[in-house]
Amino acid sequence: MKPSNRRVQALVAVLALVVAATAAYVLVGRDGQRASAARQAEIAARSRQVMPFDLERTTHHFAESATGGVQTVTSDDPADAGQVRLIREHLTAEAASFGEGDYGDPASIHGGEMPGLRDLERGHGRIDIRYAELPAGARITYATSDASLVTALHAWFDAQVADHGRHAEHG
Repeated sequence: MKPSNRRVQALVAVLALVVAATAAYVLVGRDGQRASAARQAEIAARSRQVMPFDLERTTHHFAESATGGVQTVTSDDPADAGQVRLIREHLTAEAASFGEGDYGDPASIHGGEMPGLRDLERGHGRIDIRYAELPAGARITYATSDASLVTALHAWFDAQVADHGRHAEHG
């Protein structure tokens, strides 16, 4: 007995959905917070092209707030003056770029379709971006009264934590 074209099309559609769901599960992870090991390795390789400090010797922290959030990068060894200097140089440049609506570095690391990225580029003039040094690194504080930009910042933070894996955390 030969299957009808409709049955074959339905089977192909179901299989496509299963493949898409499986790919999403692998990319995001069971808890919805971590990318796959392959994605994290890809992000780490791209990060080395953009960030001058060593991901293995530093940690990114992303703390969300009601008005945006705080991105902090610190040396795992606060006495490592070289890493601290590189963190500060990089975040100084990033804060200036973000203030101009240039999110090219995160796009080159995470991809142009990174959650929140396009909204942040378009709305950069409505986000107060401030750089500050910390004893073991530096931070960038993002603040806005625009609820859609707060949502975009949170999505952007979540994507970075997921993609950077063990090199990044919330809080």
